[in-house]
Amino acid sequence: MADRECPLSRTLDAVGEWWTLLLLHDCFDGFTRFDQFEANLGISSGMLTKRLKTLVDNGILERRQYSERPPRFEYVLTDTGRSLRPVIVALAAWGNAQLPRRERSMILVDARTGREVEPVVVDRRTGKPLDDPDAYVFAAGPAASEAFRTRYDALAAKRKAAR
Repeated sequence: MADRECPLSRTLDAVGEWWTLLLLHDCFDGFTRFDQFEANLGISSGMLTKRLKTLVDNGILERRQYSERPPRFEYVLTDTGRSLRPVIVALAAWGNAQLPRRERSMILVDARTGREVEPVVVDRRTGKPLDDPDAYVFAAGPAASEAFRTRYDALAAKRKAAR
């Protein structure tokens, strides 16, 4: 069981499974139907059903009926689901950064120019990249338990002593 207080644990419960990330990637490419996912991913129907249910249950996808006879459904990204796009982009960019350029099978490009782009994660307010572990650290949030507060207070004290 994941630590339900940690946002990383909760996120991984919802989207951390390998097939789930590939399924979300297909959603961002415009796939919406079970047969499209199944054919593109080569995933078993049982596993696909399970993954889609998890994404619907977590509010990432919405299941919509598009045919009454026979009953057929499509899976459409919700606002919450669409907000995962930068995460998927960042994961793909990280993966590509580990490969020589000639071995990259998929790259992110500007849709208008076709030029490859290099995504970075930045602070919305300042525009500064968040890759500096000395400049940006985790801290206890308003809903943190006493254990989380103790953990992050100790880390802050350790950083302060190291200065």
